[in-house]
Amino acid sequence: MENFRKVRTSEEEMPLPFPDLPSDVVEMKVKEGSKIRNLMNFAMAQMELKGRRQIVFSGCGRAVTKTITCVEIMKRKLGGLHQVTKVRYKTVLEVWESQDPPPHGPAQNLTVHKNVPSICILLSRDPLDPNQTGYQPPEPRHEAGEDTLGSSSKGLKRPLPPPCEELLPKKLQVQVSDSPRGTGTTAGQQDH
Repeated sequence: MENFRKVRTSEEEMPLPFPDLPSDVVEMKVKEGSKIRNLMNFAMAQMELKGRRQIVFSGCGRAVTKTITCVEIMKRKLGGLHQVTKVRYKTVLEVWESQDPPPHGPAQNLTVHKNVPSICILLSRDPLDPNQTGYQPPEPRHEAGEDTLGSSSKGLKRPLPPPCEELLPKKLQVQVSDSPRGTGTTAGQQDH
C-alpha cells in the first residue's frame, strides 16, 4: 500500500436501528474530526431551545468513543434522559489510487471494503421500552447540595478519616560508620 494514496472514503448509508422514531428526529453524525464543543452546542440547542424530545448520536470506527463522550455530556447536562444503545457493523468503502501509474495507461485504483464498528445512541425525554436490548434508565437526580462530580449510587466518594499518628512514616535514621567498608545500617534505620 506504500505506492497508493487514499483519495476517497464513503460510508454505507443505513437506516437508524430504532423503530417508531419521529420523521424529524435530529441525528448527530459524529466523525473522527468533529469538535465535541460544536456537536454539543448544536445538540443542546435542539433539545433546550427547540424543545425536541429525542436525539440520536451515531458514529463509526474511530468516532465511536467521541460519540459516547457526547452522549455522556448531554446526559449530565440535561438529566432525566432515557437511553437506548445499538452496536452494529457498517461498511466503509475506501478508494486508493496508485502514485506510480503505468506509463501508457490510466491510474490504477484499489477499492477496499472495511467492516467497522458503529454505534447509535437514542436519548429521549420520554420513557422508552425498558425491555429492549441496550436500554438504560435515567440516572437518579441529585438533591441540592450533593456532590455530583464523580458520584454514582454504586461508588460514592466519602471523605477520608483523619490520619492516625501510628500510621504516619517515622523519620528515616541513617548513621554513617567509620569502617573502611563504607556505610552500614543500624537497627533504627527503616527501608522504604
